[in-house]
Amino acid sequence: MLFQLFLKLAQNTSVIVTIAYLLSKTKVFRNAMRRRSNWQEKLLLTMVFSGIAIMGTYTGVSIKGALANSRVIGAVVGSLLGGPLVGIGAGIVAGLHRYSIGGFTAFACGVATVAEAILASVLARRLDPKTLSWEKGLGIGIAAETLQMLIILALARPFGAAWDLVEDIGLPMIILNSIGIAIFVVIARSSMEEEEKAGALQAQKALQIANVTLPILRHGLNAASAQRAAEIIYEKAQVEAVALTDREKILAHVGSGFNHHLPGLPLMTRATQEVIRSGEFKLAMSKDEIGCTHRDCSLHSAVIVPLRCRDEVVGSLKLYRARENGIGSVDIELAQGLAGLFSTQLELAALEEQAKLVSKAELKALQAQINPHFLFNALNTIVSFCRTDADKARRLLIQLGEFFRKNIQRSDKFVTLREELEHIRAYLSIEQARFGDSLKVVEEIDPGAEERLVPALTLQPLVENAIKHGIYPKLEGGTVHIRCWVDHDLLRVTIEDDGVGIPGEKLDTGGLPKPGSTTGAGVGLNNVNERLKYLYGSDSRLRIDSVNGQGTTVRIQIPATTGRSYD
Repeated sequence: MLFQLFLKLAQNTSVIVTIAYLLSKTKVFRNAMRRRSNWQEKLLLTMVFSGIAIMGTYTGVSIKGALANSRVIGAVVGSLLGGPLVGIGAGIVAGLHRYSIGGFTAFACGVATVAEAILASVLARRLDPKTLSWEKGLGIGIAAETLQMLIILALARPFGAAWDLVEDIGLPMIILNSIGIAIFVVIARSSMEEEEKAGALQAQKALQIANVTLPILRHGLNAASAQRAAEIIYEKAQVEAVALTDREKILAHVGSGFNHHLPGLPLMTRATQEVIRSGEFKLAMSKDEIGCTHRDCSLHSAVIVPLRCRDEVVGSLKLYRARENGIGSVDIELAQGLAGLFSTQLELAALEEQAKLVSKAELKALQAQINPHFLFNALNTIVSFCRTDADKARRLLIQLGEFFRKNIQRSDKFVTLREELEHIRAYLSIEQARFGDSLKVVEEIDPGAEERLVPALTLQPLVENAIKHGIYPKLEGGTVHIRCWVDHDLLRVTIEDDGVGIPGEKLDTGGLPKPGSTTGAGVGLNNVNERLKYLYGSDSRLRIDSVNGQGTTVRIQIPATTGRSYD
């Protein structure tokens, strides 16, 4: 009889162990092991472990009016791995179920099931799931089953029948159920260790890829850097295809589908467009979910993650598989890890570029102090007034000195609008003296705007550009109109001229001079635009309207805050 009881309980334990193995592969179970479960997951785990405990009751062996069973495994393991709420909840459900079956030990077994869950919960609170070993699981199982036998002796009546029952079932249940709990713990620990090992390998792979690709992305996200980065990822990640995009077009595509996912083409998949729009990663497990416009595309699943720079989505990274549902957790973690590293590198690249722009601006300002053409023209103008209007010559010398002094003092990162306008007026006084009535300047400055902070060397280059490349080429001269006002906590500035305008072929799609264009002066429109975008985001970039032969209007808006620091 004893051997048959051992055999039956061993069979029950093997079934529960199989369930344990399957359960260990679920995300809910892994979250529970890390104590990250939400209330919905805890409720689900309570139901699962209640089911395991109830199954242990139903598969029990009927003996002397009672049941030798494996119910304890569900309640105790629920407490050890799921936490007190899960374990005690499962113990209550399974205990009530056992009580409803009846028998002279029904009440005692029902109470014992709850008590075992409570005991395991108390002991589990002293243990980190990561340190839970099979030895500890075995010890807790022995303690829990011993407690059950004591409760049966204390509550079941008649006592003689309870004693006879415990003599028969005590040793088999204590040994086999404790072993079952230990095996359950071993499976759970193995599952965590496998995942941690896989995560470590994936992190190592991501770092290896990043070690090679990050220097490439130091120059920003462009077609050349994207192509080289995609080739490296494709080689090391062992996926069917890798792609990198910006917000509007494909920058690089390596692997399957390269014949139609061509660099330079607009974004071809709905999934990528959704990621760019939402800023959230997307998992596409079928060809339809990817949404490629090419009918014969061989890519059937993908993970797409956004690339960010200064809290803005600037592009995406995509890993593809050739079969449906082919993207696994390893691919997702790799893509997200790489995207995070790439985004950081793009941020660093932007900071480096900003530092270059600031240095370039300061260099240009310094060059303006000693530019032989500017200085020669200014001095010639002043000399011409020395004989005819000495007072005006003196005032112009003061203005020239003021202009140089303010250039020298450009170490301040932000200045008030009043200071920036004084710098502009010093510059204008020299230019108006040179060209007389052919250059007119009109200012409309809201008094409430004068104390607002603006980046140094922001407006003066725009005024200089309007005069040198808008008004001067026009034989009859013209007018520069400067407007500054506050609107809904934004400082708005427009600099408008009625000069020759900018030919459309010299402007890109954003209205800025194309790279290499000679259009621009001072630190240049592009330089000013990049500085504004860095400090305040894309909402503050230059807005340029120009009609060839009629003039140009430049608009900017600056928030009340000082934006980002230069440092």
